[in-house]
Amino acid sequence: MVEKGKAIEDRKCPKSQTRKCVGCKPCNITTGFSGAGAFSDGKLSLSYEVGGDFPQLVGADMAQELIGYTDRIYLEFGADTRIEGVSEPLKVREIRKRAIHAGLKLVDCPIRHLGTEKAQHIYGAIERYLQEKGVEMLFDSHCSDLIMEEDVCKGVILSKSVNGTTQQLRYEAPHVVVAAGRRGADWLQTLCAKYEIAHKPGTVDIGVRVEVRNEIMEEVNKVLYESKLIGYPRPFKNKVRTFCQNPGGFVSQENYDNDLAVVNGHSYKDLKSDNTNLAILCSHNFTEPFNQPIAYAQKVGELTNMLGAGQIMVQRYGDILDGKRTWQKELAQSNVRPTLPDAVAGDITAAMPYRAMVNIINFIQAMDQVVPGFASTETLLYSPELKFYSNKVRMDENLVTNVKGLYCLGDSSGWTRGLMMASAMGVLMGRKLLEK
Repeated sequence: MVEKGKAIEDRKCPKSQTRKCVGCKPCNITTGFSGAGAFSDGKLSLSYEVGGDFPQLVGADMAQELIGYTDRIYLEFGADTRIEGVSEPLKVREIRKRAIHAGLKLVDCPIRHLGTEKAQHIYGAIERYLQEKGVEMLFDSHCSDLIMEEDVCKGVILSKSVNGTTQQLRYEAPHVVVAAGRRGADWLQTLCAKYEIAHKPGTVDIGVRVEVRNEIMEEVNKVLYESKLIGYPRPFKNKVRTFCQNPGGFVSQENYDNDLAVVNGHSYKDLKSDNTNLAILCSHNFTEPFNQPIAYAQKVGELTNMLGAGQIMVQRYGDILDGKRTWQKELAQSNVRPTLPDAVAGDITAAMPYRAMVNIINFIQAMDQVVPGFASTETLLYSPELKFYSNKVRMDENLVTNVKGLYCLGDSSGWTRGLMMASAMGVLMGRKLLEK
């Protein structure tokens, strides 16, 4: 197993001490054993209807069976036995009724919450288990290229820094599995173009991270834990959805290798804030002749970073409606205090595309009918929240690509989104390799 980042026990974010991102390369939050999952809010969605298009590849029944099997593995390694979102069906019906009136769809999905700090322990236990079973892991090793001979993938070329010197290592194997995660989307896109790996342009999500007081989200947090709501607001009718809701959570920053800073959210089991944060994401599906959706989203993020002097930007919802920027003194006077302390108050609309901004504003207004007070003047919007999904690699139900010896799985394949579905796809990949 080749890992660009560090072992999980060595993954530390200095920001917990410095209170400001110091620009680690690669970012310890997004890179290392178990990827961004180790520092995410750690929610496992237990329904095949949530987490990407993997069920279209293998069928809904197979996807649900894999989720059940994978969930049992998480439990064996210490996941919380409690399942959120299933204990109060009558209140769920009432929330759904309000969503319908607002023109939104509430997606039922049982959730097992690991918690950010607990997720690190669980993935650490999995790492040690694999090592004890003889799995060799190469950390701090960047895969710079594939070894291709007559359209067959024979292995990989690795770049590894040893005592300040970069070494090129060559590893050959009959089967090469690319599982580069969401942050490897751009890298995989380059490989697809270079070696004619069959694929089609994927979706990119452009949006914001919203933060409100816990009192506003109290009912939804208690009944559902995470409200998965989908809408198609006028006039553009793009798909807009909520994602990664963190009751009592903290807004966080992640950095990509190209110095792009994006916003995310964490939710701990024990440490709680006074706020709830969640993402509102607008999906963009481009048509011919445009085929660079990832580059498009990156440009949006770069422009936002430019306006924020390299930091995450934050703006009050009421200021957006009033056509003015937010000032730091206004944040200090608000009921909602930012949980990302170094976020820069400003004007995110100066960088956000018009179509996405209109969709987000209209979706927030619809959300206010489901969660009264959500569209408050003091509601905070952080930007950029970007989700890069790899170009969807063409493969069959056995996860075979058009390049012999090469396989793809997880979010880097373009078929999954999130911890559980990527984990389930990994289980299937393991089964298929054992058959060979």
